Amino acid sequence: MAKYTNLSNKALDSIGGIDNISSITHCATRLRINIKNEQLIDHEALNNLPDINAAVKKDNQIQLIIGPKVGEAYNEFIKVTGWESTDKSESKTKEVNTSKKNLQYYVNKFGSFMAAVFMPIVPALITGGIILAIRNILINYFGVETDSGTAQVLIAIFSASFTFLPVYIGYTLSRNLNMDPILGALLGAVLVSPSISGVEGLDFLGIPIPLVNYGSSVFPIFLGVFFMYFVNKLLSKIIPEALSFFLKPLLTMIIVVPVTLIFLGPIGTTMSEFVGYVITSIGETIGTFATPILAAVYPYLVMFGLDKTLPPMKIQIVAEVGYDPFITAAGFISNLSVGASALAVASSTIDKAKKGVIYSSGVTALFGITEPAFYGSLILKPKTLIGVASGAIAGGIVAGTFKLYAYIAGAAPGLSTFVFFIDNDGGFDKVILGAIVAAVTIIVSFVVTKLIIRKELQREL
Repeated sequence: MAKYTNLSNKALDSIGGIDNISSITHCATRLRINIKNEQLIDHEALNNLPDINAAVKKDNQIQLIIGPKVGEAYNEFIKVTGWESTDKSESKTKEVNTSKKNLQYYVNKFGSFMAAVFMPIVPALITGGIILAIRNILINYFGVETDSGTAQVLIAIFSASFTFLPVYIGYTLSRNLNMDPILGALLGAVLVSPSISGVEGLDFLGIPIPLVNYGSSVFPIFLGVFFMYFVNKLLSKIIPEALSFFLKPLLTMIIVVPVTLIFLGPIGTTMSEFVGYVITSIGETIGTFATPILAAVYPYLVMFGLDKTLPPMKIQIVAEVGYDPFITAAGFISNLSVGASALAVASSTIDKAKKGVIYSSGVTALFGITEPAFYGSLILKPKTLIGVASGAIAGGIVAGTFKLYAYIAGAAPGLSTFVFFIDNDGGFDKVILGAIVAAVTIIVSFVVTKLIIRKELQREL
């Protein structure tokens, strides 16, 4: 029996069986199960599942917080449920969502949607950024020539990771809008085509096409794919089914490509430039305040899934100006503060079994995955969150004052991602600053949390 077989069987029973599932996905730490009818959920059983840190319900989605091994749990759950062999398209059961459609509902929906679009892309971006850092280190410190085959291969990997970003986003965005994902990828490929991107003097049927460089862009492909969504819906209604297979994609691209190149692409580029300007201005002018504030509230963004709205901004700012002035640094500091506070809780726990679990979640948080520590220990002792905030603010002030910039648009920053702070010339100044910020954050969070726990124990006595 695999490790997560028992969990999978019990989770399936607690959510009302296979017929109550509409989709199954996962992110870095959570197994996400969309359910059709909330009334079929056994909440008591759900809250007592084995091998998880917590179960969270958001609207019509059940999130099982597992940690770094969520991929194993996902694969086992798929096997146990037989989900891959189930024809989801034939399910006619309408989802019953009893959640109030208030502001939080729509914010959660937006966060979940952005996570589904960007999380599959993040590994490519991290790989590309790290490859660039390795290339620069080899050139600056190990005598590798910039025109050598080694340097060219490494820069090709980096360029493929970022330049073709519209292709990746086009694919994942179209898939999450229930369209043929290859058409979204095709639109992205058109945007970055050397015949289009950065080419002057183009027109379509006599209408001038503005000069835009679409490599590494985010907003233009977003606008183009959303326009494609409405075109696709319209064509689905008017094209006979017998002709749909070849005629609908043909007409879709004939309509969407010119509109994107002439109107939507330039608008998206202006949006990108504005976002880059705003984030850069904040980081360079009030970073001393912005970084600690964002670091302190970051755990709650993760808690509500709002952190998934940040990757587009990080990706765009790195593409625009070459670095992220404070968003990644704030996430880095936040994760370290959660991890350090969890370690303080573990060191004060008498129960050996719980101590081991909390220690493990604390170390995991130090390396960027905070949900197990946050849900499994800290949120159960609310006053320890003061320690988390104290470390985040202290580290954030140091980072903001001395400008801790990140040069890679990555996810889950922590002790294993100092490479994010190697600058575009291979310099280590920001890495050293990052180490200082990490030390300040960890020490303050651990000490403050320890003092809070000790005070609580004294009151109990």
